[in-house]
Amino acid sequence: MPSNTEHDVINGLVQQAVDMSIEHVEKGGIPFTALIADQNGKVYGSGVNRVSEDHDPTAHAEVVAIRNACKHRQHPSLSGLTLIASGEPCALCYMAALYSGVSRIVYAVDRDGAAQGGFNYSRSYEIFAVPTENWAMRPQLHEVDNGFEPFRMWLAKSSFMRF
Repeated sequence: MPSNTEHDVINGLVQQAVDMSIEHVEKGGIPFTALIADQNGKVYGSGVNRVSEDHDPTAHAEVVAIRNACKHRQHPSLSGLTLIASGEPCALCYMAALYSGVSRIVYAVDRDGAAQGGFNYSRSYEIFAVPTENWAMRPQLHEVDNGFEPFRMWLAKSSFMRF
């Protein structure tokens, strides 16, 4: 069970994300915002959904916050940090959090609440439960003779680093 201090920090961060969301909606945006913060409440990155503004389908609030936090920390790992979101992340944002190493995700409104508020993205979670050969857009392997060469070169250059 979280301590009162931890609960207070999370409560303050969630409220900050909601306040950002309200402000973003007032400015014509959609109600998705996110913060990346440590256990003491220090914010390393924040973001609002900028899909329409940037004409970028990946500019979800969580992704923008992750990008900002990584840039701020000058490192691609956000291990030990928490993603705070105004709404439960979609599958894209869950994957971005996973890849960035975020240690915890906290959100103010779950996927059902978001659907009631006009944003039903629950189908985004389903794709990963289906084999790729059954996707509407089917990924396809197309091998070429030297296709593995960049990976071989990477292995030769960086035998000390493994992801």
